Amino acid sequence: MKPFIPALAFATLIAPATWASILTVGPDYKRPDAPAAPAYRDTSPTVAGSASDPTPTLSPDWWRAFNDPALNDLETRALAANQDLRVALARVQQARAAAGVARADYLPSVSVDPSVNRERTSRTVDNVLPATPSTTYKLPLDLTWELDLFGRVRRLNESTRAELAASGTTFEAARLSLTAEVATTHFTLLALDRELNVVNSTADLRRDALKLVRARASSGTASDLDVARAETELATTEADAASLAIRRSDTQNALAVLLGEAAPSFDLSASGSSLSALSSQLPQVPAGLPSALLTRRPDIVAAEHTLAAANARIGVAKAAFFPAISLTGSAGYASADINNLFKTDSRLWSIGPSLYLPIFQGGRNRANLANARAVYEENVAAYRQSVLVAFREVQDALTASRLLVDQSTAQTRAVTSARRGADLAQKRYDAGYVSYLEVVDAQRTALEVERADARLTGQRWITEIALIKALGGGWSQPTS
Repeated sequence: MKPFIPALAFATLIAPATWASILTVGPDYKRPDAPAAPAYRDTSPTVAGSASDPTPTLSPDWWRAFNDPALNDLETRALAANQDLRVALARVQQARAAAGVARADYLPSVSVDPSVNRERTSRTVDNVLPATPSTTYKLPLDLTWELDLFGRVRRLNESTRAELAASGTTFEAARLSLTAEVATTHFTLLALDRELNVVNSTADLRRDALKLVRARASSGTASDLDVARAETELATTEADAASLAIRRSDTQNALAVLLGEAAPSFDLSASGSSLSALSSQLPQVPAGLPSALLTRRPDIVAAEHTLAAANARIGVAKAAFFPAISLTGSAGYASADINNLFKTDSRLWSIGPSLYLPIFQGGRNRANLANARAVYEENVAAYRQSVLVAFREVQDALTASRLLVDQSTAQTRAVTSARRGADLAQKRYDAGYVSYLEVVDAQRTALEVERADARLTGQRWITEIALIKALGGGWSQPTS
């Protein structure tokens, strides 16, 4: 198709000049100012590297620092089968496809449109043409190319690339949220199992105590009131055990959903090895400096990419005020005889630019530009809010982590004292110095203190997970 060469040659010649003279309208993106702090308060012994390592790096598999094989298995299963994570991944693929569509606008659109047309004109109209049926065969090759003189296509691509980056970091945020929720649910289960063990052990002791009190009542050394109190304490303890079992079942079912499994067929029984995980040393979490949070937390980075996309769309809206120039060309063959279709005399071609100049749009372009600027301002506020929320979450977790150390130390002393008090009360009752009411009161105190200790142990691990999540977890890829 040699006649088509002039069109291609013309496009080739003007392309360098066109790209060299591009006037890209609209603002270039700059990261807006956001609230910041020089350092965090209340760093605890489990937080390391605040000053010496301003931008610490955590492993993407951050949960392995807990040295818990059961947790490692749960995280692997969740990452493979969680449906919310698959939704986030599909959105990344959608954004990648949208970016590819926008990128195609940089290039010419070329199409082949072959046709066969047979027609006959009427003999009863004015200016009668030959009424003999005729057939026309056509094989054209069409080209259309928008010359991006004012950067509309460039800004559109800038926007879609930023949206693709935002969807990617949103996926990382979803991954971090999922892994943190799995770890939190896992340690919540362990804490419930430990508390349930305390309650069940107490129930066993109270069954034995009830037998002894009944025996003493039969021999006349205890009253029926003592028996009633012992029966009440046993029933109350059994009711507490049932309540904890319900909470454990609900938590286990929630974990099944996180793992992408059906709750009725999912069972995670307590084991000694899993409970021992709560007794191990808490991992050290590198907090770094507050400024590092802007590049470590995927939700903040996603908010900034969304802001950059909104900024680019201001340029797209502004380009609508300027002329749009397109280069169109066509070349091919046309003949009434298919045997002559590819002969030299059957060749045809055309080339020419088209110009679109908006003169009156009824305020549409101004309204679109105002909307784009308002969306940008909305995203600026959302970005700053995400930064403020991130700083609050980190500070909350740091303060809680430090104070939970003091609380745990005090709680350990309380457990020791409560157990000793229960033993002394039992001995004083056996010796006949006090009533059974004092034994009940001491045992009830010991049970509550030990249950609180089990909950506090789980809370310390859950707070450490919250700190890791607030700091951005294992996601530390720098963003330009």
